[in-house]
Amino acid sequence: MSLFPLPALPLSDQPLVALPMISEVPTFVDLQATLADVADDGVAAPGQDVVGLEGVVARAGEHGIDLSIVVLDAPAPLDSQLRDLATSVGATDGGTVLVIGPGQVGTFSDSIDRVTLEAGQDQAYTGNAVQSADNFLDVLVEPGPPWTGITLGLVLVVVAVLGGTWWVNERRHRSGDVTDREAVTPDGQ
Repeated sequence: MSLFPLPALPLSDQPLVALPMISEVPTFVDLQATLADVADDGVAAPGQDVVGLEGVVARAGEHGIDLSIVVLDAPAPLDSQLRDLATSVGATDGGTVLVIGPGQVGTFSDSIDRVTLEAGQDQAYTGNAVQSADNFLDVLVEPGPPWTGITLGLVLVVVAVLGGTWWVNERRHRSGDVTDREAVTPDGQ
């Protein structure tokens, strides 16, 4: 018996479906014009930054990264809108997309993990679009920590400690330092 009975909810024949949230591109961005600009040279940015950003896109290509860069003149109301814009460009164009706005950065990639993208984003807050894109790319192309070697080293340390502990216990046991439990009487004599 329950103190607070729950009301019966009507059951539906329809399956419960969770829909993804609709992406929200900043309202001042013309998505079709941005996509056309990115398709042309991999860059959608104000004129003064285009040449420098094309160099970053070319350098990314040398490392096997299909990079597109979008630079906004105005800040988006929400930081997440830059990521939504990057996702929209990536859904059309593919590859890796970096969106830079005043004090904001958003990314998308179909080949680079989110942790690496966010590490690159952290280096892209410079106030200069070309420098930000260069810093972002530097993080993507630098070799990561040698996780295989680190893991192997840790496993070897654990095996050595366990082996050493076993060896010390065996020596103590054989030398008679360990008292046999049956030899001890209940009164401790």
